Amino acid sequence: MKTMLRLLALTLLLIAGGAWAGNQKEEAMADSVRLALSRAITESRPMKMRFADIQERIQYLYWRGEMSERLKKKLPDTQVRIEFLETVWYEARRAGLDPAMVLGLIQVESAFRKYALSPVGAHGYMQVMPFWSRVIGDSDRSKLFNMQANLRYGCSILRMYVDMERGDLYLALGRYNGSRGRPEYPNAVLSAWRGWEFKRV
Repeated sequence: MKTMLRLLALTLLLIAGGAWAGNQKEEAMADSVRLALSRAITESRPMKMRFADIQERIQYLYWRGEMSERLKKKLPDTQVRIEFLETVWYEARRAGLDPAMVLGLIQVESAFRKYALSPVGAHGYMQVMPFWSRVIGDSDRSKLFNMQANLRYGCSILRMYVDMERGDLYLALGRYNGSRGRPEYPNAVLSAWRGWEFKRV
């Protein structure tokens, strides 16, 4: 019965579009990890979509079109929505993550609010804690409200956690949220992820 009530509460939270920002923990990390993350964050090459072939590009365009329709209520401005989806696609794939999972995480973390600020100080779409700008960035925490910077930080940090947890998404998501070992947050993201899956044409 308790499990059913928990799932119902979680479902209502997701339907209501509430955010579930956690409290990422600043952890000790090897210098090599810090350097790799820093390089990933500060890479200055402009975002450029790359596709293996025309079929992959067509799949991407179908994906973007379908996701744009799904996101209309959350991001009503077409240009902002397309730029957001292009950036999610690029940064997720750059980090070796499924864009649908990243969208699910954003739904849970910030309810797609660019300027979301949690009670514990997490910033933006992916609710990145400000200490990350000091640890792997240039200490300018205001950049965490920049769409591409926020998504790059978030995807790079999540990738690091996936690697640390040897591919265990459940534990990696818990670590991302600062709730490792507790089921609520990973279950919320995994549930939201399913809502952003794309059926290939």
